[in-house]
Amino acid sequence: MTTAALTITPLIVPATLAADDAADFRAYGDLNRLICDEEVGLPDLAPDAAQMLPNWQDDSDALDLGFVARDGDEIIGMVTVSFAQEAEAHAAEIDLLVAAAHRGRGVEEALLTRAEDEARERGRTVLQIWTLHRPEEAERMLVPRTGWGRIPATSLSDAVEAHGFTLEQVERNSELDLRADPEPLRRALAAALEAAGPEYRVIEWQLPTPPELRDGYAAVLARLSTDAPSGDMDFVAEVYDADRVIRRDGRLTAAGQTVSVAAVEHIPSGTLVAYNELLIGAERTGTTHQFGTLVAKEHRGHRLGTIVKCANLLRWRELVPDSSVVSTFNAEENRPMLDINEAIGFVPVSYAGAWQKKI
Repeated sequence: MTTAALTITPLIVPATLAADDAADFRAYGDLNRLICDEEVGLPDLAPDAAQMLPNWQDDSDALDLGFVARDGDEIIGMVTVSFAQEAEAHAAEIDLLVAAAHRGRGVEEALLTRAEDEARERGRTVLQIWTLHRPEEAERMLVPRTGWGRIPATSLSDAVEAHGFTLEQVERNSELDLRADPEPLRRALAAALEAAGPEYRVIEWQLPTPPELRDGYAAVLARLSTDAPSGDMDFVAEVYDADRVIRRDGRLTAAGQTVSVAAVEHIPSGTLVAYNELLIGAERTGTTHQFGTLVAKEHRGHRLGTIVKCANLLRWRELVPDSSVVSTFNAEENRPMLDINEAIGFVPVSYAGAWQKKI
């Protein structure tokens, strides 16, 4: 096969996965899991088609587009492009999906070019993409511009680098065994609560967010895009209000997903200043994903990160007792959060490279 044999067509977003035009979207879910399996042996890192469909059907906060590469009738790769809808957004987020059997024959370059063309047409000036990597040494190791962490080069990272992207940041993917003795979590939580003092209290809920918490939750969710370490990645300051929380809750709880939130309220101000989210799909024996964790900058140093993580993990063991493991990603330079993870039993299982290209 050569690049001349490729055809690239838009990915159809079906009304349901049972619809007559849903085959490509179902294939997208399968391919997403295959890539995670091939690259790092962790297929459950990827959401399935049912989990992804609600996001694709609602473009209120982010517009998702996809393109399918075929050789004849065979799907040989896909690329997706996500556009944040804030007025100040400059970046397009790309996900390149080419299975090992089809690499090195022009598919990656053709799909990346198609995604870049789409970004240019929509006025974006920055492209961003992530690659997955095993926790191992290789002949060629890549170091990001942050200087924190290193990852082994892969065929997909080579394709991304050849297309003009620069490695900006490395993220660590860690897992916690939910079947382990919970006593260390209880001790860590008790010690952190004592250190934080009486000005802070824990609030917990399961999505959808209670109406009285939506405004406060919106405010702390918006901080993730600006307060979390991101190197020189160009992330727009996300705009949240109660209505966006309602929309987000709807997307996250669709397809039978369960989401638990543990937050910390600063009692004197009545504001939420830290949060942690845990999510699992309809198959509640699968991998749990830590979906978001943040401590607002002005409240760091009070062990609030330990509080929200431990409180939510202990709650999760009762809420979803059949899930065996929690997976989370953190920037390698985010030592405060990695210190918490390591102290309560998380271990590294893979890494992600965050790449960026200005166009």
